[in-house]
Amino acid sequence: MKRLVSAMLSPFRFAARRPFTTLALVVALPIGVIHGLSKVGVEVLPPPYAQRFHAQVDDAIVRGKKAQDFVVAKYEKYFSKPEEEVHHEAHKIVVTSPQGRDVTLTERYVCQIHSQRHIDICALDGGYLEHIYVKEGQAVKKGDLMFKILPVLYQARMEAEKAEAELAQLEYNNTKMLSNSKVVSQNEVLLLKAKLAKAQAEAQRAKAELDFTEIRAPFDGIVDRLEEQLGSLIKEGDVLTTLSDNSVMWVYFNMPEAKYLEYMSDLDERKIEPKIELMLAGQRMFKQVGKIGAIEAKFNNETGNIPFRADFPNPNGLLRHGQTGTILLSKVEKDAVVIPQRATFEVLAKRYIFVVGEDGKAHQRELTVKDELEDIFVVDKGVGVGDKIILEGAAQVHDGEEVEYEFSPPELVMSQLKNRAE
Repeated sequence: MKRLVSAMLSPFRFAARRPFTTLALVVALPIGVIHGLSKVGVEVLPPPYAQRFHAQVDDAIVRGKKAQDFVVAKYEKYFSKPEEEVHHEAHKIVVTSPQGRDVTLTERYVCQIHSQRHIDICALDGGYLEHIYVKEGQAVKKGDLMFKILPVLYQARMEAEKAEAELAQLEYNNTKMLSNSKVVSQNEVLLLKAKLAKAQAEAQRAKAELDFTEIRAPFDGIVDRLEEQLGSLIKEGDVLTTLSDNSVMWVYFNMPEAKYLEYMSDLDERKIEPKIELMLAGQRMFKQVGKIGAIEAKFNNETGNIPFRADFPNPNGLLRHGQTGTILLSKVEKDAVVIPQRATFEVLAKRYIFVVGEDGKAHQRELTVKDELEDIFVVDKGVGVGDKIILEGAAQVHDGEEVEYEFSPPELVMSQLKNRAE
């Protein structure tokens, strides 16, 4: 009896333990029955749905067959033994020599561009802004009238002081004539002479105050933004605009201490001035060449840099105050040792190269790179012009291993360089 009950409950246990398998069987069973009946001529589904149903079932069967073939092929490939081994021919080892030649070394520094004169144009006295004679961005000459402040009060004051000076002049002349006739004393003449000098000074001051109402350009330059509009009430010292003299531009950049010492050493020992160029936005080179105009007196203790100033003529007015760019300092290194970049390899941030000795064995050497140019390294220490270095095939070589190689002249190698070191 227990066995019968167990046999009756076994399908339910199977379904409870394997729900996904049971669901797949429940779905696949009616599909198989319907498809099988159609093969013997008994169609269960209505005609509109029967054709679509059988097409999808046939497509599923084809896909299953392809999956089965794929799995079988992978299985056979994995467990079957290869019929023949594939042998790859090793790359040939090419050796060349470092080359000694003159190279141009270039250092780059971010810079700020300033006008040699950039000042605020301010009101010399208070009042209403009566006239504006310039426009933003306009070029002006020294002495050109730029602004005028309402001069009514200053004009009246000047006229009054001028009248006082004329009156003092008449009194002085009359008293001097009487003094010549012995009518008044000489002291009276001296008193009126002092009064005349004071009146003339007051008149000159009044004229100067009137002149303050006219603001003129102190030098040739370009007008910046107008800070005040026509009719504005301004006070003494208010900024009306700024004026920039862009005929020569001062370009400031910071140089590290080590590079500063190297620059001063070259200047003192070899009298070599580097070529100074300016690169603007978009990699555009400025046509004029600059020169070092000043070196500041102290280092910045926080950054370890010292500010330099390069002066550039600006005849076409391309450079403007506040621009940025990159300073390029270029100098020629005589008889520098250069090697192709792809002949080197890097291990733990250090660069190495294989050198073939007189015994025909490859020896690994550490390099000290002085500078990096396109496709080549300028070497400071590690190899010399007479050494033989492995250019291609270094991955196949071990330190101390004897190698067979093909030598390629350095002139030919340098003329065909395209790839950098990896």
